[in-house]
Amino acid sequence: MTSKSGEFNRILSFAIESINDEDRARLQQQLETLIQENPKFRVQVKAFEEGLIVSGEDELQLMEIRDNVLLTNQLTISELQIGYRETIRRSSEAEGKYIRKIGGSGNYGHVKIRIEPNEAGKGFDFINDIKGGVVPREYMKSIEEGIREALRGGVLAGYEIIDVKATLFDGSYHDFDSNEMAFRIAGSMAIKEAARKAIPVLLEPVMSVEVTAPGEFLGTILGDISARRGRIEGVEHAAGSQVVRAIVPLAEMLNSSARGRPGYLMHFAGYQAAPKRDGYFGDDAPAYARKPWNPKPLAGSAAAELED
Repeated sequence: MTSKSGEFNRILSFAIESINDEDRARLQQQLETLIQENPKFRVQVKAFEEGLIVSGEDELQLMEIRDNVLLTNQLTISELQIGYRETIRRSSEAEGKYIRKIGGSGNYGHVKIRIEPNEAGKGFDFINDIKGGVVPREYMKSIEEGIREALRGGVLAGYEIIDVKATLFDGSYHDFDSNEMAFRIAGSMAIKEAARKAIPVLLEPVMSVEVTAPGEFLGTILGDISARRGRIEGVEHAAGSQVVRAIVPLAEMLNSSARGRPGYLMHFAGYQAAPKRDGYFGDDAPAYARKPWNPKPLAGSAAAELED
């Protein structure tokens, strides 16, 4: 994983697919060098089983990197993809129980988990509310890891679930068959089921946009922002020009002809619920939200599908 110092938002990405291990390592080094040589780039390179994912916040930076890679390599490179997220709208509870015999050895993990919305921007909180030792403390870390891993895979469209609290409030264990893996998987199963029942919704990234232009273009600018599902935050007069500030979905700003013009600024502002589109995914998911490029979970991991 490579990035410039400091935090940045990885809300856009493209995938470099179908490359072998040797080519992936060589290309990753090439990209790391390119990023290090360009201080303006705020980009992450992440390897996965079938290739590389390059992600960042700025469309123009990613396209510059994409074009650079295309010029020097014969590769399968995807179009830019938006980094949607998921969240929930109400509290819900679910039980995860993992009981298996593998190679003669027993595996037992049992948890009950409550999921509820967290304050926007607060991320994920794990709360241990176990009383009476029904689940030993030695398994808490594994349960939390299983929950976190499951949340990264979402329940609507494969996007990470954000801004939620998960409370472990009950469960049980077996003196001989319980282990960390079993509780990790049980935690993953429980949080997935709880999230499905908690009115999950799709979130889209929105951008803070500022446009400065002569007053005679004000009507055109306001109309363009409205057509892009934007919300006007304010209009100010400055040095003979009009400064328009708005919040606009990133999906409506990609490939905008205004990008790179003087008087045009844009940066990540946060997430908001995506609009309903004919019940796609059964909730607020828009039709343009495609499945994300997520590295495949390793066999037997907590995110794997399990049969009863």
